Amino acid sequence: MTKRKARFTQFIAIDWSGAVGPRQKGIAVAECRPGGGAPTLIRPGHIWSRAEVLDLILATETDTLIGLDLGPSLPFVDRGAYFPGWDESPADARGLWALVERICLDDPHFAASSFVDHPEAARHFRRHGGRTGDLFEPGRGRLRATERAQQRMGLSPYSNLNLVGAAQVGKSSLTGMRLLHRLSGRVAIWPFDPVPEAGPVVVELYTTLAAIAAGRARSRSKMRTHAELDAALLALGSAPGGGDGSISDHASDAILTAAWMRKEASRQDFWQPGGLTDEIARTEGWTFGVV
Repeated sequence: MTKRKARFTQFIAIDWSGAVGPRQKGIAVAECRPGGGAPTLIRPGHIWSRAEVLDLILATETDTLIGLDLGPSLPFVDRGAYFPGWDESPADARGLWALVERICLDDPHFAASSFVDHPEAARHFRRHGGRTGDLFEPGRGRLRATERAQQRMGLSPYSNLNLVGAAQVGKSSLTGMRLLHRLSGRVAIWPFDPVPEAGPVVVELYTTLAAIAAGRARSRSKMRTHAELDAALLALGSAPGGGDGSISDHASDAILTAAWMRKEASRQDFWQPGGLTDEIARTEGWTFGVV
């Protein structure tokens, strides 16, 4: 988990989506280079598929920091297992990604419906239609160690086992695990992998962190006009984008977070947070920027 010296020459932020279907309007991809230039959307106006995002990451050979707005794993350290009582519960995150992939092999477009409906896995999820598994922890659900650290920072994370409501992140996380399964061994995924001397590195994002760093209140983290986005970019030392009118919050999240990643990529405490242990790095992962 040793941090290498700052070396990134490109920063890509990806707002992910857990929606069903071949293409997701909720996916947005933005990039920027060192300096103060405004981040720009990659393929603006394009409706991305998850497979296209995979291809984009795999084609990235430069020293690029790539942020994905999704949970790369599920809670483990609180119970010593992802799915207590299930004999197929994996021992680490890569095993979890492989399990989701195996069960969802026939689900198209990296969907994870078969995993959500699996009789053993479903016991741990809160699903639509009042279908809450008997092992789903009441309230917000079980949290990873990094999410408990987010709470200590004044944030309000939800469990990746929660699949209901506008604030849920579970669907994005499960579809993202199918992406990570395909990236595993081909691109460094921090902190499951150490930061290599060269090449791209994938990290987990929480886009609200970028908005707060830009001076926005947690309750107003979403920006839906170019004026709001430009003010936030300026607060991070970035040139404004200069657009007019409205913008989707998916696009603004990606653009602002790319600028934030550029600004913070060399922070030692972001790469070596105090709560990150070897076990957590192997099983749960950690959100970049949570200390």
